[in-house]
Amino acid sequence: MKENILYNLKQVHARIENACKASGRKASDVQLLLATKTVPAAKIRIAIEAGESLIGENKMQEFRDKDAELKDLNIERHFIGHLQTNKIKDVLKYVTCIQSLDRLNLAEELHKQLQKENRNLDVFIQVNTSFEESKFGLSPAEVIPFIKEIKKYETLKIKGLMTIGLLDVEKEKMLPSLRLLKEIRDDIYAEKTTGITDLKLSMGMSQDLELAIAEGSNLVRIGTSIFGNRFLGKEIWNENIAE
Repeated sequence: MKENILYNLKQVHARIENACKASGRKASDVQLLLATKTVPAAKIRIAIEAGESLIGENKMQEFRDKDAELKDLNIERHFIGHLQTNKIKDVLKYVTCIQSLDRLNLAEELHKQLQKENRNLDVFIQVNTSFEESKFGLSPAEVIPFIKEIKKYETLKIKGLMTIGLLDVEKEKMLPSLRLLKEIRDDIYAEKTTGITDLKLSMGMSQDLELAIAEGSNLVRIGTSIFGNRFLGKEIWNENIAE
């Protein structure tokens, strides 16, 4: 198990480095997030002890259930799934960033809880750039008005945009949803009233990380290519599938 994970990590980092080189970017511009949904804590520990430092979970319960086995490690934790408002207090026990902010009532409830805790939180705004009904996230046209609304919540620090691009066997079909996120970021920069001039892009998974890096991704969320397919009873989980 350990040998496989270490080998896979080496391969993923090589893919990132090669993609950066091909697009004229520095490998240091792209961070690897371990997508650890359903991955046992023992496997996560192997990757962290090999030098990784960032994990992302889709469910609060997984942070809670794995915490005892991982709390001695220096790990940054991001929440990358759809967050229900009744889970806010619990998820804030573990994370430094929520990458799936996509509605005003969630922003308001996060702000209220963060005020109680006297702390700030990094957030990414999730955008549905593939226009699929099965995926969460704002429509592209909603992003700038949304930013203007949530900027009033001083506890929320907008650090970037996140998307789950369209996944297909044909690269030509996957590319537009990734390129669109970069275009949205450019539009935000051009809209001076937002006051935002520095946003990271979180996009790219096992299937499309090279395309995402070519389109400007700063953070790729990789699970399957490192830990393999995850089995959930009769179902195989792949992080490429949106919740």
